[in-house]
Amino acid sequence: MKQNLKRAGKFYYFYMSKYPWQLLASVVVVIFFAVFNSLAPVYLGKTVQDLTEFLHAWQNGGGSLSQFNLDAGILILCYLLSGLGDFGTSMILSWIGGVATGEMRSGLFNKMQRMRVQYFDTHSDGDILARFTSDLDNIFNAVNEAFVQTFYSIAQIVGSLYMMFSTNTTLAWVGLATTPLALAIAAVNIRVASQAVDQQQNDIGKLNGYINEQVTGQKVIITNGLQEDSIAGFETLNQTVKKTALRGQIWSGILQPLMNGMMLLTSAVVIFGGSWIVMQGGMSTGAALALIVVFVQYAQNYFQCIMQMTSMYGQIQLAITGARRVSEVHEQPDEVKPAHGLPVSEVHDEVVIDNVRFGYQPGKEILHGVTLKAKRGEMVALVGPTGAGKTTVINLLNRFYDVDAGAITIDGVDIRELDLTQLRDTVGIVLQDPQLFSGTIAENICFGKPDATEAEMYAAAEQAHIHDFITSLPDGYQTQISDEQSVFSAGQKQLVSIARTILTNPRILILDEATSNVDTVTEKKIQAAMDNVISGRTSFVIAHRLKTILKADDIAVLRDGRIVEEGTHAQLLEEKGFYAGLYKSQMVFN
Repeated sequence: MKQNLKRAGKFYYFYMSKYPWQLLASVVVVIFFAVFNSLAPVYLGKTVQDLTEFLHAWQNGGGSLSQFNLDAGILILCYLLSGLGDFGTSMILSWIGGVATGEMRSGLFNKMQRMRVQYFDTHSDGDILARFTSDLDNIFNAVNEAFVQTFYSIAQIVGSLYMMFSTNTTLAWVGLATTPLALAIAAVNIRVASQAVDQQQNDIGKLNGYINEQVTGQKVIITNGLQEDSIAGFETLNQTVKKTALRGQIWSGILQPLMNGMMLLTSAVVIFGGSWIVMQGGMSTGAALALIVVFVQYAQNYFQCIMQMTSMYGQIQLAITGARRVSEVHEQPDEVKPAHGLPVSEVHDEVVIDNVRFGYQPGKEILHGVTLKAKRGEMVALVGPTGAGKTTVINLLNRFYDVDAGAITIDGVDIRELDLTQLRDTVGIVLQDPQLFSGTIAENICFGKPDATEAEMYAAAEQAHIHDFITSLPDGYQTQISDEQSVFSAGQKQLVSIARTILTNPRILILDEATSNVDTVTEKKIQAAMDNVISGRTSFVIAHRLKTILKADDIAVLRDGRIVEEGTHAQLLEEKGFYAGLYKSQMVFN
């Protein structure tokens, strides 16, 4: 709890401190509100006293309402000015909250663009999305509602306490007699509720991740008849969220009626104490009634403020939890970039993976001393069973992760010393599952090079063997697509991805099982496109279909994170080892 509050405090200070003049204006306006709100009970008491004295004089054949009318007018003016201050503070703080929350969203998105791939590999899409949606929404609601109300309440409490002690110190202490009990009740309630709300947000993140996963894989679920299993999994997580949310709502919900009871108890104590003080002091009836009315009003205002703040606690706790979850993202390390990264060479000589050791988790090594060399223009293929470490090698080549031991060098320079942006521009990747973005086909092909000319785009598409299909569409390159709704088949998406890579003209190319999800006919087109993109470039190819790497200059066979065989296709067949057995088995099935 303490750590969460500290995190939230730093988080809110960082964003809210950007608006010092607006915050100062809100303080001035809220003081204006508090002054007139605190004066109102005084004039309410005076109007009661004036009316009592008038009735007493009227019974004796005299009396005038002039003083009553004056005090009643001032009372109405106090309420009007108080309401005006209330409105002004609300407008200023709502503006600050809206703008600050927008900056929080931008800051979170910008931070995610600088983070290591490791974070995205270890957090579900739904959990990440929840930080942009429910967590930031909770922060926004707190800033616009809970914090505004808390700001008012604090000002009103200060004003009420000042006026109470200024009017009658003894009766002020009587009015505050129940405060320790009220604070103790609130403290216990808040402690339990905060734990429940914290757990609730974590469970919602897990539920969002599950929903995102199920929606993304809906076709697989339907084709395998797993709808009931999917529903069962959802119900399990949903019930968990329901239980934690219910627990949080119960503890947050009972706080307001408890505090309301404390307010009524305090009013009774004030009436009793005030009556006793009046009887001891020999005050007039009007003055006695005025004193009791004033203190009952102040006591109710005081406890009303405490009740409002505690009733807002659930919302504030959601905001604190949201701030904690968003802060966790900001606390993640950025990608390690050399302060003065060396420029990337033209790969005149070779790319070397030298005795590399690596594990995603400490103590669980995946690669055990892997060594590979790719001279300029050569193609090195990585084959082996699932889990052998092929994709891990590719992740290290592009510095998605850094090696634990050993080194990866380009022309003898460790890639950790190179400028990271230049390195990423130098290395092009065609993934197994191509990603298309919402927009036109032209925007997707030019994604890595937005300033490309039409001629360059057409040339890249022709080399990728997708130009003819695109031009056959009614809108051609201006056809609107997205990853979910596209005119392309899976193989054609891969060709668009290859065209995108050709356009960026990388000097080092990585192909990660680019033909694994397509039919034989489409595979031939992709293979022809791959031959175009590989030509003249240093390339690393992961392949399950061995016939796509028959021309590789070097084939490395990985098993359990080690290279067990290495050589050309012909050399490996002569060895009659693991590779030869794998190739023959594929030829039989093909």
